[in-house]
Amino acid sequence: MGTNFYTLKKEHIGKRSAAGLYCWDCNTTLCMGGEKAIHNSDSFQWYKKCPKCGKSPVFETLEQSSAGRELGFNKTLPALKKGVASCSSFTWAVSQKDFRLKRIEFVKDEYGRKIPIKKFLNIVDLECPVQYTHLIGDEFS
Repeated sequence: MGTNFYTLKKEHIGKRSAAGLYCWDCNTTLCMGGEKAIHNSDSFQWYKKCPKCGKSPVFETLEQSSAGRELGFNKTLPALKKGVASCSSFTWAVSQKDFRLKRIEFVKDEYGRKIPIKKFLNIVDLECPVQYTHLIGDEFS
């Protein structure tokens, strides 16, 4: 599950995807295979607690979770989380540095929803601790 984002000129920016449990205090995924394995076949193996600090996950509803954000239920303002909770990843299709230098006011998601750039960047910066750059320049969906 994920959401692709585009400039208003239909240039692919990247894809946000729910990425499972993450310890926001230790900056580590609970995926046993690490960040590289979150979205592949190894991702079914997860620690029940943070492997660094031992904290257990907090309970999140769809209105609070990263999966809920992908499904459209989580409409809260983007915010940093604490403890062990859900997170999203962002896979960049373009150079993040170059994108941030552009004077863009809005982006669109794959469903045609227009999003102010500030809100988009807040979601990426605050809710996507896992960011991939290995597909920059490639076409993907």
